Amino acid sequence: MSHPSPRATPAGSATLKRQFRMRDAFTLAFVFISPIVALYAVFGLVMQAAGPAGWWAFAIVLVLQLLIALSLGVLVSRWPFQGGSYQWARRLVGENYGWAAGWAYIWTIVIVIASNAYAIASFIPPLLSIPEFTLPEHILVALGILVLTTGLNLIGPVVLKILTRLSLAAEVIGSIVLATVLLIWHREQPFDILFTSGGAADGDYLWGGFILAIGFVGFGFAGFETVCSMAEEIENPEKNLPKAIVGALATIGIVVLYSSLALVLSTPDFGAVIAGAIVDPAANNITEALGPGIAQPFFALVIIGFAASMLTAQTSISRVIWSFSRDGVLPASKFLSKLSNKHRTPNRAIIVVGLLAVVITLLAFSEQVYATLIAAAAGGFFVTMGLVVVALLVRIVSKKWHHGPFTLGAFTLPVVIGAAGWIIFEIINLAWPRNPGDELPWYVSWSVPIGLAGIALVGLLVWLSVRDRIRNVNQDLHEHHEIAGEEDSQTTGYIAAPK
Repeated sequence: MSHPSPRATPAGSATLKRQFRMRDAFTLAFVFISPIVALYAVFGLVMQAAGPAGWWAFAIVLVLQLLIALSLGVLVSRWPFQGGSYQWARRLVGENYGWAAGWAYIWTIVIVIASNAYAIASFIPPLLSIPEFTLPEHILVALGILVLTTGLNLIGPVVLKILTRLSLAAEVIGSIVLATVLLIWHREQPFDILFTSGGAADGDYLWGGFILAIGFVGFGFAGFETVCSMAEEIENPEKNLPKAIVGALATIGIVVLYSSLALVLSTPDFGAVIAGAIVDPAANNITEALGPGIAQPFFALVIIGFAASMLTAQTSISRVIWSFSRDGVLPASKFLSKLSNKHRTPNRAIIVVGLLAVVITLLAFSEQVYATLIAAAAGGFFVTMGLVVVALLVRIVSKKWHHGPFTLGAFTLPVVIGAAGWIIFEIINLAWPRNPGDELPWYVSWSVPIGLAGIALVGLLVWLSVRDRIRNVNQDLHEHHEIAGEEDSQTTGYIAAPK
């Protein structure tokens, strides 16, 4: 039986149970992204933007995202604390910097949760062979899904483990089997079509086509790091979490590359896809190849993928809110920092996440407004990761960095430089307005800057209400480090509880 590492908890605070093992960490990281979500949420957008050659965007982004995963593995190995990016950023730079990073991350994941509920609701009519929901019906069903997910999360970790493992098995088997069937018996295109645009964005293929497709795929491959927010509930997190996030991302990437290849080569008419006549080419290919009877099991598989991702997201971000509250730097921190008696989980934070997702869903009074919110989430992922990776790079260059058990050795600096460069590029890529004109409202073109500005504005108001508490936390930690005689004042923010 392995011994847990020192707990990152303040003296006298409620303690968490280490109730997740290495395989659980891998499953949670895997299920959050989900091959189905990573592929089917963006496949149509990628094909419309870049045509068949858009397949290479999946391969390129996978390699670049692995640089981020390795960089975050280095961080979580050094600081395996509940709260993930919030805890890393505050130790790399300072309390206010960490607060800002954590705030952006909270809202990013809350928006993702709301978007998953909205997406699940869109797949229910074809699954049940009923007419499409009206917008009010769609929102009402999404709200019901949020209530159900919150209820499942409150039951305890056992439900989370069971549902995520079932989802992992269903998604991998379903994705691989479906892709194999399409490749062997329903291939419509030669392999060399992967080197053609199919007529997509001919006037501005590089920036308006292929690089735009990279932006979409970047969002599809984001979120593998969410399991790090649960570090204090995982056995030997300083060793297991780096392996879990890198392994999960690599596995998802392989499944997505294989599945997307099958979908590209089974597409009968790229002209119709690029023109927008076929809005969902993935579902269309499956229906055309295998008949409408197979479409319903396919939609069920998609719903499972989105639901499991949603459940995992709510679990992980509730831990970030709890981590803030443990430090007393959120309104109602005393209330939110309480753990349930039975499972020692932050149930109050779970409920708050559900309520925040409900608020976001109620804002979806039009598809364009909802698209604006989703774009903000895409930007939020990379902004949050950018804050920690760039800060890590500065620490490494200034020779103030000390490794944890997981290290990349001589490759650390090149990997972190590559990750930082990719993140900065992707933020610009996502934020750049590519759809000017009268056909779309102006706020759709500027959705990422607007969404991030909204998150920042609300964050500023909350920060002003808790800044004295943040200052006190910083002072208390500084005094603790002086008493402990620690050489690196950023190494730990908490008194280590006994093993």
